[in-house]
Formats: sequence, structure tokens, C-alpha cells
Amino acid sequence: MEKLQDQISLYHVSEINVTYRPKFKASERPKVSTSKEVYDILFNNWDLDKIELLEQFKILLLNRANRVIGIYEVSSGGMAGTVADPKLIFSTALKACASSIILSHNHPSGNLKPSEADIVLTHKLKNAGSFLDIAVLDHLIMTSEGYYSFEDEGII
Repeated sequence: MEKLQDQISLYHVSEINVTYRPKFKASERPKVSTSKEVYDILFNNWDLDKIELLEQFKILLLNRANRVIGIYEVSSGGMAGTVADPKLIFSTALKACASSIILSHNHPSGNLKPSEADIVLTHKLKNAGSFLDIAVLDHLIMTSEGYYSFEDEGII
């Protein structure tokens, strides 16, 4: 009887469905070509009550024409850091059929200088993206007063 139960349980698996329902036509989505445009979109969609309170990591998802598919909040942490899980980042990009992504996180301290951990993470995610044909175009460090672009500074 126990053996029969084990055999039956082999067939109890969950089906996974992936859906994507954009709210706007592709032609209505903003197109980005500069880090300033990226900053403006992210800043206008950031919870400004939190930008100087705690660190958050978000990604901007783009289609082939560099039009914004959406923004996804990967994590929200503490004053000194947050977790940027590559599995969450790329599973979201894959689900949205993004051709490229732009990484972003804020520094509540207002310091725009990237840490060594920020640089290492950026390179790790850029390499991971290359295996999935999802380009990591930039990484912005955000503050309420400005931004730092890894692409503009030649780090990415």
C-alpha cells in the first residue's frame, strides 16, 4: 500500500503558467537612450519616502527597441545594503521577455560612489545576462540629488 502511495505521489506535480499582460502598447512606452532618461524614469517611480531611508534594488526591463517594459523591485533592505538575487532578476527579465535590463539601487547615505561589492555584483550580473542573451546595459546608483552610471563611467 505504501509503495502504491509513493507511485501515485510521483504524478502530483504543479503546473506552471507564465503570463504577461502589458498595460500599454509598445509605441506608448518610453524609450531610453541616456542614463539621465533612465534616472528620470526610475526617480519618478521610486518611493521618495524611502530613498533616504533604506536601500532598494530595482531593474528596468527593456524591449529590443529600448522601450521600457516595466520596473521590478528585486529587494528592499536596510540602511547599509540589500540583496540582489540573480535568480529573481533574470527570472523576471525572462518572464517579461526583456531583451535587456538596467540595474539600479539607491544609497540612502547620499554617497554616489559605488562600493567594491556594487562593482563585483554588476560584473557578475553582466556575465550571467550574456549567457541568457539579456544585455545588462547599465547600473545606476540613485540618490535624491543625482545618480552614478556605471556605463557613463566606463565600469560596465
